[in-house]
Amino acid sequence: MLKSEQFSFPKSFNTYIEPFLGAGAVYLSLCPSIARLSDTNRDLIETFKVVRKNPEKLEEALREHQKRHTKEHYYQTRAQKPQDEVSRAARFLYLNRTCWNGLYRVNHNGDFNVPIGTKTSVLLPTDDFIGASKLLETADIRCCDFKTSIDLAGPNDFIFVDPPYTANHNKNGFLKYNENIFSWKDQIRLRNTLLEAKERGANIVVCNADHKSIRDLFSSIGTYQKVARHSVLSGKSHGRKPTTEAIFISWAL
Repeated sequence: MLKSEQFSFPKSFNTYIEPFLGAGAVYLSLCPSIARLSDTNRDLIETFKVVRKNPEKLEEALREHQKRHTKEHYYQTRAQKPQDEVSRAARFLYLNRTCWNGLYRVNHNGDFNVPIGTKTSVLLPTDDFIGASKLLETADIRCCDFKTSIDLAGPNDFIFVDPPYTANHNKNGFLKYNENIFSWKDQIRLRNTLLEAKERGANIVVCNADHKSIRDLFSSIGTYQKVARHSVLSGKSHGRKPTTEAIFISWAL
């Protein structure tokens, strides 16, 4: 988990842009009035749209998953392909919250294939689907490549970038898996796209792997900082330990 208190976000900006949305933790923390949110994960984007459109129905469906949660129910749900968007969104969140370490992974057929984990809470005390729905009313939510969103950034917009972590010549477990999703060529393309946005006067924060190849590649984006986080995605317990992340920050003048 990234410790955001170790660095600061811009105090004011025009449009907030997050091209690798994921859980949207930074967006939900900042609560910007104007936002452009995107990701290439269609299931994720559909889920955010369902939160915006049908928060009560989504919570009701998750409550049903909570009541029925067992190992058998997990694998039955994992094998299903619901036809309506609320059921699909509830399935997406249910599997994410009860699978192994919250990992999102699909096979070559696009089927979610992560085994069940140890967590049993489907609905959390921090859930506020109604509040999130109201916040998302003003957001532009779309499924697209990062370049499509970043290319729309203008002066004093704020781009928060947290891509899948890959490094050049990477030989490390989970990062090696990420290479299939987000390659080193994509990292180069991201750097080039951000440089263009920087020239247009955008504010930029990039979180990435703290690896020399990444530090060298993104050094032209802005000031480098090393921040602490805890790794939980290793398949072996000894791999789950404190580590560091690279942060690159560029504020528009």
